[in-house]
Formats: sequence, C-alpha cells, structure tokens
Amino acid sequence: MFGPPGVGYDSAITVFSPDGRLFQVEYAVEAIRRGNIAVGVKVKNDVIIIAENKLEQLMDPGDNTKIFVLDNHIICSIAGLQADARRLIDYARVQAQINRLTYDEAISVETLTRRLCDLMQQYTQQAGVRPFGVALMLAGVDESGPELFTTFPSGSYWNWKASTIGRGADTAREYFEKNYNLDLSRDDAIVLGLKALANGIKETLPPEKMEVAYVSAEDKKYVRLDRDVIKKYVERSKK
Repeated sequence: MFGPPGVGYDSAITVFSPDGRLFQVEYAVEAIRRGNIAVGVKVKNDVIIIAENKLEQLMDPGDNTKIFVLDNHIICSIAGLQADARRLIDYARVQAQINRLTYDEAISVETLTRRLCDLMQQYTQQAGVRPFGVALMLAGVDESGPELFTTFPSGSYWNWKASTIGRGADTAREYFEKNYNLDLSRDDAIVLGLKALANGIKETLPPEKMEVAYVSAEDKKYVRLDRDVIKKYVERSKK
C-alpha cells in the first residue's frame, strides 16, 4: 500500500521530500564519492593538491589530467563526472580572465569559488536540468595568502586547511585531523598528503597514477611535479 520513503520525490529537481531533502543533489554526491580521490593541504607559504589519476594502458598521459589550471595562481582537481567538470572548469577560466580584463588584477580564490557555486546552485532549482555530479577542490594564492576550497553540488563551498574529495575522503580527512600542522614545510606537507591519500583508499599508489601540483606564496604561480620527483616523495611517505 505504501512505497518506501522517498519514492516519487526524486522525479524532479524542484521537489523537496517531506523531510526537506533534494534527492537528486544526494545522487550527485554519490557520484562524487565514487570518483578518484584528491587531497589538498594548505601551509604557511604553499597550497598543494595531490590527485589520483588512473590511466588506462593505452591512454596518452599528456592529454588526461586530474589537476587543471584555472589561472596562473589557481589550480583545481575534481572528483565525480569529468564531463560535468569540463563545463565548470571552462566557466572558471573565463571568469578568471573577465576579472583580469575588468579590474586589471588576478581574481581571488574565494571569489572564483563563489562564482562557480553560484552556477552550480542554479542547477538545483529549475526543471529540465540536474545538479553537477562533481566536486571541485580549488587551491591558490591571493592577497590573503594560500587558500584551499571545496565545492558541493548544492552550491555550497568551504574553506579548509586540509581536505579531500572522492573515494575514501572521510578516512583521509580523519588522518588530516590527527596529523595536520600549519607549520609544515612544503616537502612535509606533500608527504602528509600522500599518507592521507594512501590511508583513504587503503593503498599506496605508484607515481604514474598520481599527480602533484602546488602554488607558492613566493611568486603566486603553480608548479606541477614530474614523475621522478613524485617517486621520491612516495618513497619518503612509506617510511
């Protein structure tokens, strides 16, 4: 006679369930939980992103990345549907350039995050669309110093000292909660991020299945590490 709770309330994005939930947003969150893990660490002079990138054997690694450049001073990684991420990344790049042309200055990390989340929120309140099934982790340096933000399909965003998105995110975040220290050096922060990632997914990934990049407060420019350098950090993280 009665269906299970929630039946019928996920047929349209504009319909709330009796307990105030939007089920399609929760489905988008599930897509994120199944995505590749990415971790971010913010310290005094740097902000680092480490992302899992499981390439198929015949893929060209040069054309398949999980760390994207939004501006010279802002990078991001994703967890969830990559096609949805492309739309948001292209939008973010355009917003960054609009800010430079309009105000003759680089956009702040929080402003860019907020503009992305404004777009994401629009896709939770009108019929005929669905939420973006992806979370973004933005890392950069602006006038406030190093910044680390994550987005949510509902349009919410948060500022972090260290965080993670994707599979194993909760476990990796627990590792950060126990071991994070703002005074870490860049090298130690990278090692901490690798350890958190390994704890999250219960395995240590080889260097060819990871990407590491950071933005430094010294010059406010991103740096992407090559595989040989990543290998040294991985070996150090195993000790």
